[in-house]
Amino acid sequence: MRSTPPSHRPFAAGAPGSPGSPAHAGRPGDAGSFVRGGLPARLARVAQMLARLPGVGEKTAQRYALFFATTADEATARELGTELVTLREHVRPCERCNHIAEVGEDGRARCAICLDTRRDGTLLCIVARVQDLLAIERSGAMRGRYFVLGRLLSPLEGVGAEDLPLEALRSRLQDPGEPIREVLVATPPSVDGEATALLLAREMGAMGIQVSRIASGVPHGGDLEFADQVTLGRAIEGRKSFG
Repeated sequence: MRSTPPSHRPFAAGAPGSPGSPAHAGRPGDAGSFVRGGLPARLARVAQMLARLPGVGEKTAQRYALFFATTADEATARELGTELVTLREHVRPCERCNHIAEVGEDGRARCAICLDTRRDGTLLCIVARVQDLLAIERSGAMRGRYFVLGRLLSPLEGVGAEDLPLEALRSRLQDPGEPIREVLVATPPSVDGEATALLLAREMGAMGIQVSRIASGVPHGGDLEFADQVTLGRAIEGRKSFG
């Protein structure tokens, strides 16, 4: 059998000087420091980190990375970097409701909703996530206070009642400075959301507090033809007088 001439012999995997070898990848400026598509390795790492963000895919992350590397002025990139570095130092959960808050000069974190004296302090809305709170706020229909659980009861994922901030919720409900008249449970209409709502109703019912649940039905502008059975059933059960 003829042996392959040295000049035409393919690189062995991991061999020195081969495209996949550490020595080849570590030399700035040579082909090993570039990844698929010809991007520099440093730029590719930034794109990979951006792709970890929720809702950001590989192509979008690459566009963002290219924007900061080629289009955005240096001051913008540096300002964003500085803000990201210091974000966790100055922003943390509100100590009263778990919403996002900025740390004050006294070292305490209180969100704008908890500090708003125009709010109805007797109505407390319980949500699963900060995103849910923001969605309700955009509706303008809720003028009370909030409490963010941070997660939902989910036995399949190993999340039990002991993993929910029930003790902090009890302390909030028993605050003599702002007694709660009604609790609105606004967890999502999912299996985990319903299980969490039932748990909360049982906990707060024992405290003698009125508990209500957000309605669930056909969305505005939606067609009944495409609504699922659970949604239609709840829409009928929650019907109100009309006319």
